[in-house]
Amino acid sequence: MVVKSTDKIQFKKIPQSAIVRVSGLLPMHYSTGELSVELEVPRKTIILWIKNGLPHTRDKQNHIWVDGRKCAVWIEMMRKSRQNKSGLADDEAFCFHCRKPVKIHYRWMQEVSGRSLLSGKCSQCGCKVNKGVRVGKSQ
Repeated sequence: MVVKSTDKIQFKKIPQSAIVRVSGLLPMHYSTGELSVELEVPRKTIILWIKNGLPHTRDKQNHIWVDGRKCAVWIEMMRKSRQNKSGLADDEAFCFHCRKPVKIHYRWMQEVSGRSLLSGKCSQCGCKVNKGVRVGKSQ
């Protein structure tokens, strides 16, 4: 897949180490290397975040600098925007046989280890699919 320079590169989640350590960032500019050490993430992750909108500046030598407080705000915003989002509709589940989200047919609810589980059949291949749901959520 060719990624155009204007396309946003998707990343899965903010690492827990970064979420925990981001509150300790100072109101100063960090290089990508310094920021990766402070947040305990690879430098490539910082570059990926920059491509996804992490606020930064460049000096005359084209070095990248990230403000610590702006980084903290951005990480918190990204964390909250991705929180509790499975990307599946209420009537969908992920089928491991088809390897994609599918509509659930013949749905039923069951309790497993004190948790609610929506089960059913894959609309594509007929295999059993499961999806954890919150109690009281309409399905």
